[in-house]
Amino acid sequence: MIRIELTHFSPLEPSILQIRFEVFVAEQGVDPSLEVDGRDPECVHAIAYDEDKPIGTGRLLPDGHIGRMAVLKEHRSKGVGQKILLKLVEAAREKGWKQVELSSQIQAVAFYERFGFQRLGDVYVEAGIDHVDMRLDLE
Repeated sequence: MIRIELTHFSPLEPSILQIRFEVFVAEQGVDPSLEVDGRDPECVHAIAYDEDKPIGTGRLLPDGHIGRMAVLKEHRSKGVGQKILLKLVEAAREKGWKQVELSSQIQAVAFYERFGFQRLGDVYVEAGIDHVDMRLDLE
């Protein structure tokens, strides 16, 4: 059974980084220096578990952005990403925010559109991968 917990970075830093490095660095070839930034400690992190094993993560930044969403390969297509996203959107609503934004890799745009996110602007390259900014109004 999949469960999603919201947490701060420090207690689960090794699990969160392990997931992100496996997805972004090992699978997608992102430079490891781009994967860790100083914003992690100020974020609310969602971490997905299958039983007691961490299998996915994402973060909500204090400026209203959702980021670093990653699910381990063997757990994709099981609704894990959806559960993480909805948990982060719920956390933003509880904070009283009127919208959230994210930077979506091009291959994930349709996923976010299913939940009401809309594209903003043109495609740009970040960490060697095509992205587009997206926004969801929470009102």
